[in-house]
Amino acid sequence: MSTTIPAKAYAVDSATSPFKLFNFERRAPRDDDVVIRIHYCGICHTDIHQVENEWKSSKYPLVPGHEITGVVEQVGSKVKHFSVGDHAGIGCMVDSCRQCKPCKKDMEQNCADTCLTYSSTELDKITPTYGGYSNVIVVREHFVCKIPKNLPLDAAAPLLCAGVTTYSPMRRFNVGKDTKLGVVGLGGLGHVAIKLGAAMGAHVTVISTSESKRNDAIKLGAKAFVVSKDSEQMKAIENSLDIIIDTVSATHDVNTLIKLLTVEGVFCLVGAPTKPLEINAFSLIRKQPVVTGSCIGGMKETQEMLDFCSKHNITCDIEKIEATPETIKTAYDRTVKADVKYRFVLNMLDAFK
Repeated sequence: MSTTIPAKAYAVDSATSPFKLFNFERRAPRDDDVVIRIHYCGICHTDIHQVENEWKSSKYPLVPGHEITGVVEQVGSKVKHFSVGDHAGIGCMVDSCRQCKPCKKDMEQNCADTCLTYSSTELDKITPTYGGYSNVIVVREHFVCKIPKNLPLDAAAPLLCAGVTTYSPMRRFNVGKDTKLGVVGLGGLGHVAIKLGAAMGAHVTVISTSESKRNDAIKLGAKAFVVSKDSEQMKAIENSLDIIIDTVSATHDVNTLIKLLTVEGVFCLVGAPTKPLEINAFSLIRKQPVVTGSCIGGMKETQEMLDFCSKHNITCDIEKIEATPETIKTAYDRTVKADVKYRFVLNMLDAFK
């Protein structure tokens, strides 16, 4: 496995350019690498942020996609846990230093040298990384997850980001039986958070701007639903929630949400608004809350999440679409409008035939 691997992808050349076919070479596989034929790739709102350079860190040409599932085609001589034909997944990371304190605590996502799946570089700080809107990928074994066979590759793909992003803070703050869990926003992240929380035994309350999502929230496993624009509904659940997982990526008022917490409750932001959020001093003084955030999870935790989903038959609600520049643009436009239930997944296996 000493030669590079020809690859095809859909990429953009700038924040304003359309998607186009991009031919490139994946690096030559090493002894500890796994080569995966990509079958599906979810569309995360982060893809849109990065394509449009909203976080001012994008590197072009840019191939998005970090919710990747597929089938193993090759393994290096030192690969221990994967064989040809295995179902495999790649999330937001493809490498890290493996030596720092976060890495040694299985928190590779917090490594200062984490190599993101796209719009980043390899550890050499030179070789660009390209994501899952592609037909093949080469990744170090440590950063590959096994997809349990009872999870379909298409509906499992968003778990590699949306799943672990919501699972990780629930585990960190011991969500379990009788926990009063609030989930803010019913979208790609929120719908998975409801399923995970319910499977853990929590009493889940969904907080949404839209009354139209009430029935869906209950079907997904929520026990209660509150319209955030209705002050009376919000007032009725003040001081009642042990933990809030806020999945919203738009600018919004978090002070009204902190009021819903019990004293020393947890407010955890997993959405990524482009503008800073303001917190009133008295929101902190009166409640003494834990105000925190969470960024995906380490590789050990990601595999744990997939195994948990396998045990409880949890997958994402998806709209599967063929992968073309036109369909990707349409999916982006609809994602921004929250016009999807609840995650677009691209069929990459048939994309370049």
